[in-house]
Amino acid sequence: MKQGGENDLHTLEQRIAYDLSCLAYPSRNWIPKRHYNGKIVSNVVIVGGGQSGVALALNLRGECVNNVIIIDRNPQGREGPWRAFARMHTLRTPKHVTGPDVGIPSLSVKAWWEAKYGVESWRTMDRIPTDRWAEYLVWLRNVVGIHVQNNTEAHDIQPLEGGLLAVYTRKTNQAGYNTENPKVLFTRNVVLATGIEGSGQWIIPDLIRKNISKGLYAHTADAIDFTCLTGKRVAVIGAGASAFDNAAEALEHGATSVDLFVRRKTLPTVNPYRWMEYSGFLRHFGDLDDKNKWRFMRYLFAINQPPPQDTYLRVARYNNFSMHLGSPIENAGHDGLFKNTLWLQTPQGRTEFDFLIVGTGFKVDLGLRPECQRFSDMIALWADRYQPDKEEENAMLSSFPYMSSSFQFTEKEPNIAPYLKNIFSYTYASIPSLAASAGISALKFGMARLVGGITRELFQEDVDYHLNDLKSFNVKELTMIQK
Repeated sequence: MKQGGENDLHTLEQRIAYDLSCLAYPSRNWIPKRHYNGKIVSNVVIVGGGQSGVALALNLRGECVNNVIIIDRNPQGREGPWRAFARMHTLRTPKHVTGPDVGIPSLSVKAWWEAKYGVESWRTMDRIPTDRWAEYLVWLRNVVGIHVQNNTEAHDIQPLEGGLLAVYTRKTNQAGYNTENPKVLFTRNVVLATGIEGSGQWIIPDLIRKNISKGLYAHTADAIDFTCLTGKRVAVIGAGASAFDNAAEALEHGATSVDLFVRRKTLPTVNPYRWMEYSGFLRHFGDLDDKNKWRFMRYLFAINQPPPQDTYLRVARYNNFSMHLGSPIENAGHDGLFKNTLWLQTPQGRTEFDFLIVGTGFKVDLGLRPECQRFSDMIALWADRYQPDKEEENAMLSSFPYMSSSFQFTEKEPNIAPYLKNIFSYTYASIPSLAASAGISALKFGMARLVGGITRELFQEDVDYHLNDLKSFNVKELTMIQK
């Protein structure tokens, strides 16, 4: 039985080089170079160097789209959520998921795992450990030579004449805070691959934000030092997987007790997102008319999804864990001489805690994103494009941006912001329009639409160049024989 190891991994990497060489067609550089103010204009700037950003860059390379820049605000190796706030032990998706590999078997997570850990290890594994997935993504990026400019944050996008865009960036330090050295990148297209919160911001309910000191609570997406929760009474608000993950982390780090408060009277037990994982839906949802898109998404948003079974069992095995169903937070505040104790009020009564973790998700609002603030009020929302019947209204769905079939923002009114066709958002914002977005399961299908949209814009904008290039083409293939 193949055991795996460095030799096998080296052999796999040699195979990857061969496989890529077999698929190097067409290999012609077809995009003319552009300059602006004496500087080279990139064809694409990808904001976000996680799994989506790297997969996109690799897909674009396969279409001979060169001069692509990737930036990420995090340090190298910490792109995406996997080594930040993704606190589950394993991925939620099945282990046979594909996507970052761009359809090349030797680049798949299965090939990497078997080369490194052995065939039997892959066969007996249930789900991919989260830290191993992060390791795989770093390996994938390195083995294909994708470069990411780390510690670089985009904070503004400005439209310029000639259909170009200026992306204003600033450096971040290891803690993620802004430092000096601003820089501008000139580009023809921008892709926002900024993760699940890339279309808005994480939600802290006003009741918590206004009544409790920041040092006594954190969001599930924050950097939390769980070692400081040893011996503490911890409260968690939320019913999603991340709420349960954070509750488990607190328990595993020795919290005295963890109480999880759920607004719903019952937890859902069926995960509709597992149903979505088939080619028909993920590839062609974006081809449906608006009415049918709305019907699907309204149902999916209403029923929500449960925490995975292993996530639930991770907390259920602790006697000092309590889940309170039908317990919306009605009030919150401080107690104690030094205001270092907080309390939560629910219909079941008032309880005191030492620390609170908020798992109430995020909201979609492009005006909250610094890179989109300049033009957010010009972007069409679903409310601008589709009016459902009275009984099917949904304010949350209506607030999402109305995307093109290729993940482009669209104009609220004709001709007020034509440059929006060159700004693509591969984030959760595209869920109602395209279903395929950001997550691992849909990566394979979303990339096809996204890459097609980028190459279409690049070709159409240069149509005169290509026509003139055709007219000047004079490479002869035929030589007549004189008799």
